[in-house]
Formats: sequence, structure tokens, C-alpha cells
Amino acid sequence: MSPAPPKLFDRTLHRRNRDRAARHYGDYAFLKARESSHLIERLEDVNREFERVLDLGSHDGTLALMLAEHPQTGTVDAGEMSSGLRALGAERGLDIREMDEEALGTDEAFYNLVTSVLSLHWVNDLPGALIQIRQVLKPDGLFLGCLFGAGTLAELRTAFLEAEAEITGGAAPRISPLPALQDMAGLMQRAGFALPVVDVEPVTVRYDDPFVLMRDLKGMGEQAAFAANEKSPRRPLSRRILARMAEIYRERFADPDGRLRATFNVVWLSGWAPADSQPKPLRPGSARHSMADAVRKVRGTEE
Repeated sequence: MSPAPPKLFDRTLHRRNRDRAARHYGDYAFLKARESSHLIERLEDVNREFERVLDLGSHDGTLALMLAEHPQTGTVDAGEMSSGLRALGAERGLDIREMDEEALGTDEAFYNLVTSVLSLHWVNDLPGALIQIRQVLKPDGLFLGCLFGAGTLAELRTAFLEAEAEITGGAAPRISPLPALQDMAGLMQRAGFALPVVDVEPVTVRYDDPFVLMRDLKGMGEQAAFAANEKSPRRPLSRRILARMAEIYRERFADPDGRLRATFNVVWLSGWAPADSQPKPLRPGSARHSMADAVRKVRGTEE
């Protein structure tokens, strides 16, 4: 038997963070909305229709609503672990079921398309989650999704590390570890997807103050949710550390106009459940590439 993957995240705490964010989630969901629109654009590169769809990690149902109204899709199911976010979906007329990305509860091949936007980076066993997604796809079904990858919030991570090391002589993790592009390419292959494609889209958001960035992360339900670790307990952040972090951020990552950069590296994934016939390729002339090209490609975007 393979050893159990390390438990990096406290899923109960992450669920609680999402529940707390639900009340004002719409005020902070700009990245969810942006990448949901981009998923629809990528879906339109595929020349086929999808009768049954599952949107996994649906948050408030933003993408599920887009999919339900799209001519390429039929019945759309949505799954979300947070009861607060599911309630927001209900207010929009959606019946979002309780579903944990780590345990889908079935391995029946039922869906023609599974989507996921900015949720899978909180999964402890990402290889296992990808295998489950592939298993619930019908033969020749498509998985299309994205998650935050390595390099996301590199500026905030650096500022915290330097401030804490300077003041305390050591540094505790403050920003979640995230998978690199090459890691995701390998995981898609290991999970058994045919024609896997992986690429990264850097998104730069600018702020006047690093504390506004931290407020946005909390509003998205994206604040830290590390699993307890007796060997390396997390120390609370003092006002002195926070103040020094803000100074370092401004010194190192300010643009000429004084505004501060925050980078979000969005890793996009697509792959097909194996079928007897060759899986459907993307339309000729689309912006997607073969695996070798996709791993090398970086598309820059600023907001």
C-alpha cells in the first residue's frame, strides 16, 4: 500500500473559513468570476456538447450558473463543502449539494464534463482527487479546471518570511504550499487522463496596502488553514511583525506609482477520460497546446 499523503491542510478549518466568508463573498469573488469566464472560453474551444456536468468546489454557484445557461451543456450538478456558500447558491436558484473534493462519494462514471475553479489547491491528496474526478467521468468525458499554483502570493510570502526571520530569528509558514506547473502535468498523467494539457496564467492584482490584500484573501475564504503540527507550531503574528512585513512589501514590490503587486498564478488543467476511440482534440487554431508546449508556456495578464 502507498503511504498516506501528508496532511497539509485542516479541511474543517478551511470549511469554517469559507462559511465565514460567505456573508460578503460576492464583494471579494472577483478572481472566481474572472476564471469562471475564462473556463467558459476554454470550453468553447472544444467542439462537442456535454449532457451531464459536475461543477466541483462550486463556491456560490457562479460557474454553475454560467454552465447551466450555456448551449454546450445539459444538466449541471454543483458540489460545495461550505454550507454558507451553498446557501448563497440557493438564493440564486441553485441546488448545490454538499460535496468534499477529497471524497466525492462515488466512483460511478456518470458525467460527461467535470469542472472546478479555484478550489482544488486546498486538497491534501491531490493525486487521489484527480483520480476520483477521472473515475466519475464517462468514457471520453472531459475534466477542465484551475487552481492556484506555485508562485501565487510570492510577494506576500517573501515579506512575511523576511519580517519574521528578522524579528524572531525564524519563520513559520504563513502562505499555503502550492503545486508547480510541472507537478500538475505529472499528476494529470498519473491520474490516468488522456491528452492532458497544463498551462499557467499569471494574474497581477495591484493594491494600495498589503492589509487590503489580506482582507481580500479572507473575504475569498482563502486565508491559511494549515493542519496542526506539533513539531512546528504556528506562532501568532505580532503587530511588530505585521508592521515590518508591510514595510518590506512596499520596499520590494511597489510599482513606480507606489501601488503594490500581488501575483496569483492560475494553473489550468484539462484531460479526457480514456475511451476506446481517440478523445476529442481541441479545435485547430485554439490557444491551447500539446503537453510539451503547455509546460513551457506562460501567459501574462494584468488587472
